[in-house]
Amino acid sequence: MFTALACGAVVFPGLFYSFRKILKSTFTHWSDADVVSVSERLVSAIHASLATAAGVRVVTSCSDVMTDSHWMVNGFAVFGAPYMAHDIYAMYLSHFHNQRVRGQVSEHSGHSLQTVKAFLVKDWMLILHHLTLLLIFMPITLFLRRGLGDFFIGCMFTTEFSTPFVSIGKILIQLGLDNTRLHRLNGIVVLLSFFTCRILIFPFMYWMYGRQFGIPLHRVPFHLPLHCNVGNLVILAPQIYWFILLLKKAKRLYLRQKRGRGDRNKDGPKTS
Repeated sequence: MFTALACGAVVFPGLFYSFRKILKSTFTHWSDADVVSVSERLVSAIHASLATAAGVRVVTSCSDVMTDSHWMVNGFAVFGAPYMAHDIYAMYLSHFHNQRVRGQVSEHSGHSLQTVKAFLVKDWMLILHHLTLLLIFMPITLFLRRGLGDFFIGCMFTTEFSTPFVSIGKILIQLGLDNTRLHRLNGIVVLLSFFTCRILIFPFMYWMYGRQFGIPLHRVPFHLPLHCNVGNLVILAPQIYWFILLLKKAKRLYLRQKRGRGDRNKDGPKTS
C-alpha cells in the first residue's frame, strides 16, 4: 500500500512538472496560464485513463457483485489518492496565473489569501468533489467495506471515462481549434460519455445488484441500506449539475456557429 501511495505521489506531480517544462519550451508564445492549464488537463486525462482501465478490469473480473474481489481496487485507490491532492494545487495554480493574465493580480505580486479565497469561491464544487473522494471515498474503500462490493468500486472508477475528452476539448480551444470539426465531434463524445459513465452508471449498478438477487430494478433501493442510497445520491447530484452545464455550453456553441454561418450566407459571394 505504501509503495502505491509513493508511486502516485511521484508520478502525478512529476508529470505535471514535466509537461510544464516541455510546453514552455515548445510553445514559447504561450503564457504561464496557458502552460499550467494544458499541463493540468494532460495529467487529468492520464489519471482518468488509468482509472477507467482499472475500473473496466475490476468490473469484468467480478461475477458476484458483492463478494468477488480484485487487488486493483485498493491498489488504484491508494495510487490515485495523491492525484486528488495534487490536482487541487494544479487548479489553484491555473487560477492564479489566469488572474494575472486578466489583470486581477499584479505581475509582481505573489500568492495571497485573496487569491486563495477567489479560487475557493470559483471552483468550490470541484474542490469539494476532490476532497470527498480523498477524505471519504478512499477510507470507505480501504477500511470500511469489509472486502465487499469491489464491483461497485470498479464502476465508480469507470466514471472517469469522459474526463480525457473534456481535457481534449479544453486543449483544442487552447490551440485555437475550437471552430473545427474535430472539436465538434469531441463535444458530442463528451456528452455521450459523460451521460453514460457518470449518470447511467448508477441505474446500471442497481440493475446488476437486482439481477443477481432477483429483485426488480425499481425495488432495489428499498433492499439497500439508507447510507448506500444517500451516498450514491451525493455522488450523482453534482454529475447531473455538470451535465446540465455541458448541455448549456454545447447549445451556446451551436448557436454561435449557426449565427456565424448565417452571417457568411447573408454576405453572399464577393464580386470584383
